[in-house]
Amino acid sequence: MTRYLTEIWDYIRSNPKKFVIQAGLALFAFWFIFGDFGLVTRISMELEHRQLAKRQAEQQKKIVADQGTIQHAYNPDSIEKAAREKYNFRKKGETVFIIRP
Repeated sequence: MTRYLTEIWDYIRSNPKKFVIQAGLALFAFWFIFGDFGLVTRISMELEHRQLAKRQAEQQKKIVADQGTIQHAYNPDSIEKAAREKYNFRKKGETVFIIRP
């Protein structure tokens, strides 16, 4: 192991400029990949952005459906329909059959 370290030290002493440039490039590459605005962070942020965009689209569809329900809620027939479907209300003399999958 000491022989290996001695060879490295000899290389550094014989080519100091080359070593400094290589070390600088290595540090730059490390910063570029793992820094605060590096590739790893960028990829994770892009993944989160896609998930949030998908969730936003789903919520937008839900909002549109809820707005349609609100607009139809003023109609007495729709109130009766909602009461029958959601709360199993019935008129006198009717029999309600509940089928669950």
